[in-house]
Amino acid sequence: VPVYKAEAYLEKCVDSLLDQTLRDLEIILVNDGSPDRCQEIIDRYTAAHPEKIRSLTLDNGGQGRARNRGMELARGEFLGFVDSDDWVREDMFEKLVTACEEQDADVAVCAIEGRYDDGRTDLQPCWREGEPLSAAGSSSNKVFRRSAVGDIRFPEGLWYEDFGFSAKLLMRARKTVYVPEPLYYYRLGQPSTMHNQNARKNLDTLEIMEDLSEFIGPEGDREGFNYLLINHVLLDSVNRLACQKGREKHEVIFLMRSYVRRCIPKLGACPSFRRESRNRRIVMRLNYWGLERLSQLLLRLKKAL
Repeated sequence: VPVYKAEAYLEKCVDSLLDQTLRDLEIILVNDGSPDRCQEIIDRYTAAHPEKIRSLTLDNGGQGRARNRGMELARGEFLGFVDSDDWVREDMFEKLVTACEEQDADVAVCAIEGRYDDGRTDLQPCWREGEPLSAAGSSSNKVFRRSAVGDIRFPEGLWYEDFGFSAKLLMRARKTVYVPEPLYYYRLGQPSTMHNQNARKNLDTLEIMEDLSEFIGPEGDREGFNYLLINHVLLDSVNRLACQKGREKHEVIFLMRSYVRRCIPKLGACPSFRRESRNRRIVMRLNYWGLERLSQLLLRLKKAL
């Protein structure tokens, strides 16, 4: 659990981990230089549950480094990651570990339920049948077999580091299984990387994609790479940037579009693109040709209807 500016939420997070029906687990709390009372809360929990909880305090270096340092301390056969302002259902880790063990899988994925403070919920399946890479967006709704993780680590100093880590594990995994239940609870309405106004920092996505390209190599799963590229860059990132208000967004969108077109010179010939739904293909094609304003208009019309 990487901890930063979460004093209002940390107790709920840790309590949900202590209440797990899977008893044979350890909880590693990594204070990522949090300037609030988080260390005081961590110390209290560590003292009360020394057999269950270990902690580490760092200077602020970002979630990627905090998770990597936590992995260095971890002793378990499986690894899981929980953000300090979220919480999990009491049977999450028992269900995911059991799914891996019974089906001899390296990764298990569950659905996410977004929760607003006013009680509204938003179910996020995080899985498309036949497309394990569709689950690459987050590292928190998963467990990973330690032997499959090997030397893979989170990128440090970059946004979307959990996407990079999860994508590599899903590419390496012998088998990935899905548990179609919302076992992970994500707090909505809070400031986050996914809802930002820093256009240029979104270029970190391209660094993540370049790292993935090197990871798979020229003879690796290039079609899997293309699937991630059109979904996470051409669709999600361009759409997210198109909604921003800053002036830099146009240059950043141009750079993203140029990268996609360099990797996929003929979008219509890409098998991953052809497998997408008609509506997704329309938005992807518009973004590919620099017509993201039109694609945003269509998305707004669809939402209104």
